[in-house]
Amino acid sequence: MRLVSWNVNGLRAAIRKGIDGWIETLDADVLMLQETRVLEEQLPKGWTWPEGHAVHLHAAQKKGYAGVATLAKGDQTVLPGFAWGEDPDDIEGRVLVTQHGSLLCVNTYLPNGGGSPERQAFKERWMDAWRAWLAPWLEADHPVVVVGDLNIAHTEDDIWNPTGNKKTSGFLPHERAWFTELLDDGWVDSFRHVKGEGEKIYSWWSNRGNARADDKGWRIDYLLCNPAAAACIKSVDIIRQAGLEVSDHAPAILDLDL
Repeated sequence: MRLVSWNVNGLRAAIRKGIDGWIETLDADVLMLQETRVLEEQLPKGWTWPEGHAVHLHAAQKKGYAGVATLAKGDQTVLPGFAWGEDPDDIEGRVLVTQHGSLLCVNTYLPNGGGSPERQAFKERWMDAWRAWLAPWLEADHPVVVVGDLNIAHTEDDIWNPTGNKKTSGFLPHERAWFTELLDDGWVDSFRHVKGEGEKIYSWWSNRGNARADDKGWRIDYLLCNPAAAACIKSVDIIRQAGLEVSDHAPAILDLDL
């Protein structure tokens, strides 16, 4: 089974840039999109979701903001999502939980803290609540995969300029320590599990300067597995070209033997 996670940086823009062709090429059984930034009624006239896919769009209440969507070949069951004290209804549209046979997928768009100190504090409260909410699924005897744009580069292997970004949201020492704790809980970073340490392949590039052309990026898009899912990992990949053509993020692929 092929899972693909992709921050599309606005679905309407991605449609104009040719995402339909990439959806066909990637051939995902479950395709999880982040930062869709669209309501169903705002999709381009005449455009339709890919044929043969069950689709659920979880949009933010604020137009043009955040949002996630999950597409699956065949049926999918939508389960209750992430509820926490400051946002019990997930009004920012950041988490979508779906069931696909024995596989459970948690499509996540973790907040960005770069806008202000207040937003960074919100991000960190969100992170702690989300980590605790995920924990029970670690013990599940069925595969659970947590995917998405988690807005943190975990190690120096996951960012082109670690020294210059030590004070940047997304690479702050305490954010990286939190990510280490998340993995210590039992979640498996499928990319590192397969590729090992030292492999520098990025999934996001700034639009400033020549970052995209020069491959000066960050790996902030993840496919995390509980132990049951980790035992089924076949391969992982990040498709840089799709990101260059469609979004500022590249799709991350996980193939499972299910």
